[in-house]
Amino acid sequence: MKPEDYSRRQQELAGWQVTIETYKLGDVYHCTIANVDPGARFARADGATKDEAQALVRESIRNLREQGVKAPTRILWMDP
Repeated sequence: MKPEDYSRRQQELAGWQVTIETYKLGDVYHCTIANVDPGARFARADGATKDEAQALVRESIRNLREQGVKAPTRILWMDP
């Protein structure tokens, strides 16, 4: 499969400078958010539409802020 509908942009989100990448692979849209500097990915989500994937990843960022994360570094992840 080849990625389709690819977009990449930088913007401020929840007070952080981030890069947002979105693409479609098969029937699923994927969205990731990375810190601009040093470029580490710290949020990702999948959705049936581009808007859904982007909304879910933005919600992840809001949740991190609510948990007191002040900068997108040293975020501990736990795989299910």
